[in-house]
Amino acid sequence: MFKLVRVVAVAALCVIAAAGAVAQTFTKPIKVIVPYPAGDLGDVISRLLQQSMQESLGQPIVIENRPGASGLLGLQSALQGPNDGHTFVMGQMGSMAVAPITNKQPIDVRAEFVPVAMAYTNYLLLAAHPSVPAKTIPELVAYSKANPGKLRLGTNGEGGFPHLSMELLQERTGMDFIHVPYKGNNQVLADVMGGQIDLAIGSFTTLYPHAQSGKLNAIAMTGKSRSAFAPAVASFGEGVPGYEALGWFGFFTRKGSPPATITAFNTAVNTALAKPDIAQKTLALGLDTVAGTPAQFGAIWMNDYDKWGKLLRTLKLDAK
Repeated sequence: MFKLVRVVAVAALCVIAAAGAVAQTFTKPIKVIVPYPAGDLGDVISRLLQQSMQESLGQPIVIENRPGASGLLGLQSALQGPNDGHTFVMGQMGSMAVAPITNKQPIDVRAEFVPVAMAYTNYLLLAAHPSVPAKTIPELVAYSKANPGKLRLGTNGEGGFPHLSMELLQERTGMDFIHVPYKGNNQVLADVMGGQIDLAIGSFTTLYPHAQSGKLNAIAMTGKSRSAFAPAVASFGEGVPGYEALGWFGFFTRKGSPPATITAFNTAVNTALAKPDIAQKTLALGLDTVAGTPAQFGAIWMNDYDKWGKLLRTLKLDAK
């Protein structure tokens, strides 16, 4: 009995010591810069994880919104001040793998930042007006080829994630469509429901309720396989093997930050992602949880940077 008590006591002391070590890693409040406005999904995610991460890290987390210039202003802000591992930035695929190529930026994100922790992925939904006879990606591709110049696709703008996702499909399949860029998602939704355009690609949470009501048809989501939060909806990858247009959200910090702070922050993110209450709220946001290491996140980031960069240059949408 004495031996069992001693083992339990030693284990408890190890946990306490580990918690103390994490707390000692950070010696002052931690800043998380969000390069998007309050209420944006990147901001919502940061605040969703904030409380749990504060408990894990033993320091307050101050979230600072610095929107503007496709995320550039927030990234520049993260590079100011001492590089002591107490400043992190919320990044997403658009600001870290697309905007640096489409816009002339004074910084090279690959040289200035390192990945810390991926948090979530999200996929877009391609929806069609009920008058479109095709109900799957293969049917849609075949219909477009048989009716060239007929399908009108609405997105929230040229060079954005929705537009690039469909251009990637066109590259892989030869699908024919006329791109109709809008200045925002609201008009895209109104026009596809009204039949002014045939297809719309955008946020799952925006489009899917209208598919459920029968006003639109949900064709597929832009993943390799079906999403955990919407298993009834087909994926692009089912019809086009290897296709994936992945949106993601995760945390970065400056290159040269102390490794101990990167490890501790990554652990805190993964701990928060595993909590049932946070997981439940995640489903309502239309996100898939992806915990992992900095190296795993970095591999996804570099793959997307290269993939979208190649496509952007082909479309002549890269900054000259």
